Amino acid sequence: MSQALTTVAGLVLGICALAGSVAFADDFFPIIGTYMENQPCKGDGSDPAAQRVKITANNIDSNFGLCTLADKRREGNKITVQVQCKDSAGNVLMSDVTFTIRDDKVLDFTDQYQTYTATLHKCPE
Repeated sequence: MSQALTTVAGLVLGICALAGSVAFADDFFPIIGTYMENQPCKGDGSDPAAQRVKITANNIDSNFGLCTLADKRREGNKITVQVQCKDSAGNVLMSDVTFTIRDDKVLDFTDQYQTYTATLHKCPE
C-alpha cells in the first residue's frame, strides 16, 4: 500500500512540475498565435492569407516561408529569437529576429539587420 501511495504521489508531483513548466513557457514566450501583418485582423475569414503569420513555440509560418525557432531570449517586453528559414526558392537563411510586445498586444517585428520591419496584429482565437 505504501509503495502505491508513493507512486501516486510521484505522478502527481511530476504532473505539477510539467504544468508549472508549461506555464513558465507561456510567460516566457507569450506571442504564440495567429497575426496579420501590417493590418488589423478581422478574424471573419476575409483576411488575406498572404499577410497571415502564425507563431508557435517552434516555428513561424508566413508568406516568406517556414522558420524554425531556436535560442529564445527575453528581456522585458522584447523577445529575440534565432531563426532558420527556408524561403519559397529553397534557400536557407539564418538570422535573429526581435519581437517587441506593445501594451495593446500588437507586436513590432524586425530582423537583426533592420532590413525588414512589420507590425503584427493578433487575431482572435
